[in-house]
Amino acid sequence: MTSLKGKTLFITGASRGIGLAIAVCAAKEGANVAIAAKTAEPHRHLPGTIYSAAEEVEAAGGKALPLQVDIRDEAQVEEAVRRTVETFGGLDVCVNNASAMNQATTLETTMKRFDLVHEVVARGSFMVTKACLPHLLKAENPHVLMFCPPPTFDPRRLSRSLHNAVSKYCASLYTVGMAEEFREQGVAVNALRPRTWIGTSAIKFRRGDAGVAHCRAPEIMGEAACAIFRRPSRECSGQFFIDDEVLYAEGERDFEKYRIDPTQPLYMSGMSPTDPIPPYVKDLIPAEGAMGRNARDIVV
Repeated sequence: MTSLKGKTLFITGASRGIGLAIAVCAAKEGANVAIAAKTAEPHRHLPGTIYSAAEEVEAAGGKALPLQVDIRDEAQVEEAVRRTVETFGGLDVCVNNASAMNQATTLETTMKRFDLVHEVVARGSFMVTKACLPHLLKAENPHVLMFCPPPTFDPRRLSRSLHNAVSKYCASLYTVGMAEEFREQGVAVNALRPRTWIGTSAIKFRRGDAGVAHCRAPEIMGEAACAIFRRPSRECSGQFFIDDEVLYAEGERDFEKYRIDPTQPLYMSGMSPTDPIPPYVKDLIPAEGAMGRNARDIVV
């Protein structure tokens, strides 16, 4: 198992939530982190900026490069990657964490919302990976990470919010296709998804403290992602991982420590509704309708 010390990560949407948790986890091992996100000034509802995230990374023992980036803008993405390589001398890991969500039904979906979700999730993750790949191909143990479930044609899952699901499945297909395309060159391309809701500021904004109580902390995703990055890229590609399964394989047995409120049941993630529940996961229940189909658009 390799260390992340001295490795360089380019993480989109790293100003808060899961992206920040990955950044801090890697920083504890002495990694360099490019924090590529839109928020340079405090958001009125969501805490965290690229600069506050950089402070957390450096306090954890890493080196940070805050970069204000709209991943829908090709020139901004290419410039951010260029600055990352110029600053740290290379690039080892690309994390496509930036996301936009709108859970409307087909008739409720406006094309403005459709475009936002697909430009960030589908187009953005492809474009960021494409920009990073020339540098990843030169790395010793290169990894790309998407956040998406395995692709499926399950009518029930597709019908809940078709455009939102399709945007995620674009990233799923990138995982499958890019893993095979770059297998011989040794670039690992994998996907990670949470078993449960994750207690990010976006969840708190939508559902309040009552919703957060049914979540695990973002650290479980951060630790799972870093565990994947330590694995040899030539031996670990094209996989669709679940956070607690990754950590269980690494020897973790205490998953209660990730629960934000041990007195409340955990809500099942929308990306993992049909996955078998292992015995070490306690009090997991479906969260049908808990987010609401008309959730506000959140971009991180």
